[in-house]
Amino acid sequence: MSSITRRSILAAGAIGGVVSAAAHAAGVFGNPDLPPEGAINSTPQALADPGPQNPALANNLPSFVDPPPTDVNGMPLFWSSFNIAPKRVQAGGWARQVNTEAFPISETIAGVNMRLSAGGIRELHWHQQAEWAVMTYGSCRVTVLDNQGHPYVEDVKEGDLWYFPGGAPHSLQGLGPDGAEFVLAFDRGAAGEYNTLMPTDWLAHTPPDILAKNFGVPVDAFKNIPLQQRWIFQGKMPGPLSADQKAVVSQAGAAPYPFVYRLSDMKPNKVTKGGEIRIADSTNFRVSTTIAAALVSIKPGALRELHWHPNADEWQYYIKGQGRMTVFNTGPAAVTADFRPGDLGYVKKNLGHYVENTGTTDLVFMEIFKSDRYEEVSLIDWLSHTPVDLVAATFNLDPDVIAKFPKNAPGVMPV
Repeated sequence: MSSITRRSILAAGAIGGVVSAAAHAAGVFGNPDLPPEGAINSTPQALADPGPQNPALANNLPSFVDPPPTDVNGMPLFWSSFNIAPKRVQAGGWARQVNTEAFPISETIAGVNMRLSAGGIRELHWHQQAEWAVMTYGSCRVTVLDNQGHPYVEDVKEGDLWYFPGGAPHSLQGLGPDGAEFVLAFDRGAAGEYNTLMPTDWLAHTPPDILAKNFGVPVDAFKNIPLQQRWIFQGKMPGPLSADQKAVVSQAGAAPYPFVYRLSDMKPNKVTKGGEIRIADSTNFRVSTTIAAALVSIKPGALRELHWHPNADEWQYYIKGQGRMTVFNTGPAAVTADFRPGDLGYVKKNLGHYVENTGTTDLVFMEIFKSDRYEEVSLIDWLSHTPVDLVAATFNLDPDVIAKFPKNAPGVMPV
């Protein structure tokens, strides 16, 4: 081993040569740590797991069972999933949530996955937090009133977003032919879908004479109000959108900015051979002042490049395909996890990470941030805009290799 230097192994790898088994030893390229990490340094007996197992779960998380030898130390669990969250089911649909009670690392964002049948209604309500959403299936009608009294009604389809500021009263209703499914993100990790403020609760717990005075109608008008919250219930299919829009017209006028954004219809911000990225924040989705987002699509074998976000933690929702993410922290610490549809990831602000498509179809996921602006620092961009000699001296790289680095933060590799 003493005759094989790190420099010689790096050089052999750079020209595509065959690296000997000695290259896998600790302290060299691809296995840098002491004591040695990874299965390649172990024995079949030591790797065996004879204890109780849940293969259905373990097989979906292979990087936890067999991490790459470059993983080292540990960090708070940054993987969770709607697939393991219990559903609350009612006549018009269901919902399940993942917040800090189940996913402690996710301090800035709480997530809800909701389904509404055709005509199913998420009753009129409001939140202390802002609500951002992405439609993942079907279509839905949303209504909202802003704090200046501007009403808004719109239909949303798969790939669309909506955003309701904290305190803005709103409702959701599934449309035909098969209702809707969507994911909500609240801009506070401890927020939840089951502690919303609902007028059914309020009216049921307000004296009838006060209701009569407030609404200017007889007390008997309220004798049939629900005595419990309705939350999600089955309603009739709504009429034409234009009729509802006409019915809510107010002297206050129309809302200054749309509460809905057609993300999937926009031109991508970045397109490469490896995939594309679409960004929606307050610069183009003007009403979304506390949540920024990016829709990322990665082709099989491609890579969401090594990068970090300097202004906010990243909450991820995986929509299609399968992928693997490694997160890097000081220590050093590097941990890898696998993701499939319905899974959630979370990366703390300024921690380096990448996402690789490990499947045979496109990997599609949302990156969501508690911020008004999307910000990213690309490792490629930094190194390709730093003096070549300095980079070469730091990483023992040939300057000719550095000259081949892509420019201008491609986002998804290959370019």
